[in-house]
Amino acid sequence: MPTPTKGPRLGGGPAHERLILGNLAQALFEHDRITTTQAKAKRLRPLAERLVTFAKRGDLHARRRVLAVISDKGVVHRLFTEIAPDVAERQGGYTRITKIAPRKGDNAPMAVIELVREPLTGGAKTTAAARRGGASRTTTRSAAAAAEADVAAQVAEEAAATDDVETAVDAAARAEAAAEVVAQEAPGTADAAEADAAADAAADFADAAVDDAVEDGKA
Repeated sequence: MPTPTKGPRLGGGPAHERLILGNLAQALFEHDRITTTQAKAKRLRPLAERLVTFAKRGDLHARRRVLAVISDKGVVHRLFTEIAPDVAERQGGYTRITKIAPRKGDNAPMAVIELVREPLTGGAKTTAAARRGGASRTTTRSAAAAAEADVAAQVAEEAAATDDVETAVDAAARAEAAAEVVAQEAPGTADAAEADAAADAAADFADAAVDDAVEDGKA
């Protein structure tokens, strides 16, 4: 017999679990980022990475394998024509999971799972660039830091919505630190502008969470 998958089962049975994961994968490829429970995010990650691998192959058989999981042909088309080319240089790590504040009500652990579509420079090209001064490496660092600032801003927003002051303030600090990295690595670029905007948004969410806590007598 095959070894059972480790971790909690989603839904009432294996068929229901496959349906849940298929719907989550469809939403992820449609929106690039979704918020769900940590258990679902961890179970979705290997499935999503496998589907992206099929999309990178791009042949008819791979498309049929993906359609067996995702029924929406529009989302499958987007996966093959938009997402797959963006991650063509990656050998894995197509998704990122970021833990956020627990869900209000049942206190379920929540997370944001998103596609990693930032450009990645190949190893040989990166080495050559490093010998010439590391221009490509700097660009990659600034893009990654800008993405981190954006994720931190979303975490701050989620935390402010659930009145989690500590998480909101911590996320704002992360966003500000990431923005400083971008400002040093790539000043005056689009990444720097986006990182600054994300840091400002995160700071606003943190301030709102603190103000709400003060009004409620929690701080």
